[in-house]
Formats: sequence, C-alpha cells, structure tokens
Amino acid sequence: MTKKLNLPRHSALYYLLAPLWVLVLVLLDQKVKALAVKELKGTAGSSLIPGVLGLEYIENHGMAFGLLQDARWFFIAVTVVVLALFALFYLAIPEKKRFLPLSAGLVFMMAGAVGNFIDRLKTGYVVDYLKLEFISFPVFNLADCFLTWTAVLMAILLVFVYRNEDLEQIRLWKKSN
Repeated sequence: MTKKLNLPRHSALYYLLAPLWVLVLVLLDQKVKALAVKELKGTAGSSLIPGVLGLEYIENHGMAFGLLQDARWFFIAVTVVVLALFALFYLAIPEKKRFLPLSAGLVFMMAGAVGNFIDRLKTGYVVDYLKLEFISFPVFNLADCFLTWTAVLMAILLVFVYRNEDLEQIRLWKKSN
C-alpha cells in the first residue's frame, strides 16, 4: 500500500489570492521595517502608549528571548521547509466558506515567515521595533505578529470551532493499493 498526495481542486482565484495577499502583507511588513530603520535606528526609541507599547530598534540575529543567535542559515533552511508545509496545507484545505479562516490564517503565517526571511537573506538579522512596556518581553515586528497571533487564533479554531468531521476533509495523503 502506498500513499499518494491528495489535494482538492480549487478555483483559479483560490490559487491566485494566497500569493497576492502574501505579497501585500510582506510589502507592508517591509515598509514598516524600513520606516523603523529610518526613524528609530540610533535613537533611544519612544513610547506610543505610555506603559503599554513602545518603539525600540533592535537587530535580532536570533529568535525570541535571544535564542539561537547568529544561526542565520539554520533559520533560512527552516523557513524554506515551513513555507513549503504552509503552502501544502493551504492547498489541502477545501475551498469552502467554513474553511476560510484556516486558509486566511495560513496566508498570514506565510507572510510573516517571508517577511522575516527577507530580512535574514538581505542583512543577516531581523529588524524588530515593537516593545511591550508592561512586561519583560522580546522586541518584535509586524511579521512576528502575523505569525504568533495567527497561530493562536488557528489553535483556538482547531480546538473549539472545527469538528473532527471538518478536519477529516483536510487530507494531504490518500492511501492507494
């Protein structure tokens, strides 16, 4: 018994929307990062909402909490694999209104991964600029928000909204004799 890739057929619009939205979100991320470099680099930063949210320029050579510093090629390799998996799962989701939140979530996660991927390729580090002032938390960026907020929302959907019958419709592999 072998397993064959089992992806549902989608409309041309479904195939076009994901890369288009990823592009729009990545351009937004890159524009905001360029603005952060221009306005924040070499400054002490500033407070947007005192005691809540501030701006601080950081060149992040690792990941959150300072883990894996200077592991640029590791992050690049992992990002390529993760993007391929995200794309595969996007294609496996049925084109039904019920699954729109999952499809959109994968688009946001792909955009976040690509946004930080571009930074790592271009400079060797990720530009971070958002700082939570009410807790000790790593400085982050818009691409990080796309990744983390969407992952949390998707986890909530998978646990509390989608039933097993729904998730059975998302199959990557089909058994064949």
